[in-house]
Amino acid sequence: MSNDPLLQPYRLKHLTLRNRIMITSHEPAYPEDGMPKGRYRAYHVERAKAGVALTMTAGSASVSRDSPPVFNNILAWKDEVVGWMKQLTDECHDHGAAVMIQLTHLGRRTRWDKGDWLPVLAPSHEREAAHRAFPKRIEDWDIARIVEDFADAAERMKASGVDGIELEAYGHLLEQFWSPLTNDLDAPWGGSLDNRLRFTFDVLRAIRARCGDGFIVGLRYTADQDLPGGMTREEGIVVSQKLKDSGLVDFLNIIKGHIDTDPGLTDVIPIQGMRNAPHLDFAGEIRAATGFPTFHAAKIPDVATARHAIAAGKLDMVGMTRAHMADPHIVRKIVEGREDDIRPCVGANYCLDRIYQGGLAFCLHNPATGREETMPHSIPAAPAKKRVTIVGAGPAGVEAARVAAERGHEVTVFEAADRPGGQIRLTARDERRREMTSIIAWRMAQCEKKGVSFRFNTYADADTVLATEPDEVIVATGGLPHTEVLAEGNGLVHSAWDILSGDVKPGQNVLIFDDAGDHSALQAADLISATGAAVEIVTPDRSFAPEVMAMNLVPYMRNLQKRDTTFTVTWRLLAVAREGNRLRATLGSDYGDFRRERLVDQVIVNHGTRPLDELYFDLKPRSRNLGEVDYEALSSGGLQDVVRNPDGRFRLFRIGDAVAARNTHAAIYDALRLVKDL
Repeated sequence: MSNDPLLQPYRLKHLTLRNRIMITSHEPAYPEDGMPKGRYRAYHVERAKAGVALTMTAGSASVSRDSPPVFNNILAWKDEVVGWMKQLTDECHDHGAAVMIQLTHLGRRTRWDKGDWLPVLAPSHEREAAHRAFPKRIEDWDIARIVEDFADAAERMKASGVDGIELEAYGHLLEQFWSPLTNDLDAPWGGSLDNRLRFTFDVLRAIRARCGDGFIVGLRYTADQDLPGGMTREEGIVVSQKLKDSGLVDFLNIIKGHIDTDPGLTDVIPIQGMRNAPHLDFAGEIRAATGFPTFHAAKIPDVATARHAIAAGKLDMVGMTRAHMADPHIVRKIVEGREDDIRPCVGANYCLDRIYQGGLAFCLHNPATGREETMPHSIPAAPAKKRVTIVGAGPAGVEAARVAAERGHEVTVFEAADRPGGQIRLTARDERRREMTSIIAWRMAQCEKKGVSFRFNTYADADTVLATEPDEVIVATGGLPHTEVLAEGNGLVHSAWDILSGDVKPGQNVLIFDDAGDHSALQAADLISATGAAVEIVTPDRSFAPEVMAMNLVPYMRNLQKRDTTFTVTWRLLAVAREGNRLRATLGSDYGDFRRERLVDQVIVNHGTRPLDELYFDLKPRSRNLGEVDYEALSSGGLQDVVRNPDGRFRLFRIGDAVAARNTHAAIYDALRLVKDL
């Protein structure tokens, strides 16, 4: 038996959980037709195999037809969900993990033009900023109907064999009743706290009547909205005590804050550069006040913090949800004494930001997450050892080196710089984003354990590569900024990289033309504006920085809006001309023959990168596959077996930005899916 607090079992009612680590409810947007099918099941089973005690599915499963999901959620109002949930639950149980599911009615936190185009409803007409729908004020027959919908959904989940359910309150319909900001109903549903809680207790009683007292039921809710006019901490403690005293719930899952706006959501679920475990002490206060089983998750990315949460008695179960997206094998590695092998969550929030834009949740630097059916989390050894030569030690190159080394190959990496990292080195110069260095640091540590040979300060040409007598060559040379996008004046502008690297000092009146919409322009604006300079960000898009996405935008805006920063959308930089010691920038529009001018002292252009591909094209005619990639095999996880030049001595591939400007996830995914079968 281990003395590690995290590895101690925990008994919740009749259920014994094998340790104190859980995955809290979240929606990775993997359902198909509203059902948790193969991709969804494989995602949770992978984590069950590796030892997590409890995996909480859905975030949240919808109980009613008029609660249409906006993140491709599970539809718990359909009878067919029982069979799919049973498959998932049975397979997780086979590996020793408990399974629960979170149920909800979204209330106003959805849109009327989703699903069946039914009206959004809430206890008031107040619109939620995030989803923009003006709700119908809920009626008595709506309340009766939805109470039954909750009970029906809970009964379906019990039939599927799950170990329990959790009701989602915060931001959703249950809490919309709780908060004075979103409930202007008269008694018996509005007014006093007891009236505002009445709907929740009616739902809980209906579930108990249908599922029995032995079925585990919990509630995830905010005990402090941290919002003027909303529920206070004091009121939250009263609610917590009432939930405990009701005898209707078995655990409390605590958050702090509100999620109706992007900034609010980001404070509830903090991203990189924000404090780790910011609400842990608050959750501990609720546990101390109630003496009731308490769960919590909010940026608890590392084992040390999780261990402290349990050892200090702040929590009974600690959620490491995004951490398990980065590495599903956390518990196994703790048990095996391999904590230093845990792939770190870097808080990039690529996972959540993608679902809020309608995509699937993927981890920025673990491309196997969400692709468990085709991509491995553990790399098997190859049947025969090969010599693999990689050029470039950015994220694509070091991932290729790691995977090749795990396969058992002899790996040599050439890098022109004096250290690894590529574009991530620029990103991490921003103190708020320095966690990104862990993407490279973890891979370098894994490579060192496997004996990968790195040759820094080496500009590799074709002869350098051929001297290693490779069987496989992977070009991961990345790209360089492309700024020659103007009709005139290209020589008068700098790239965002010039600012981020420190090669060019910020001006005092700066125009940033952002035609890529990624982090680089905003990072440059942040750095320049911090000097006191006036900054204008101009983009031809109808919104700025569309590739940065909602939650990552929040820290930038909190800096830029308090400084002298202007955002100008739907205008394009056409030309720059020198005028004395200043620059005259001419703007045009894609919407018509319109012109505007700006007089500034510095112009920055962010227009992505162009591949550094000279080495690739030098090597291409000597390669066995002539650089060709079988896209069908690449997309389905199959083997690459293209032969176009039988006399070639090696196969040649290029990955990441050496192909085209994309992002870190794309670069690492390129490497994994190409190299996993070498």
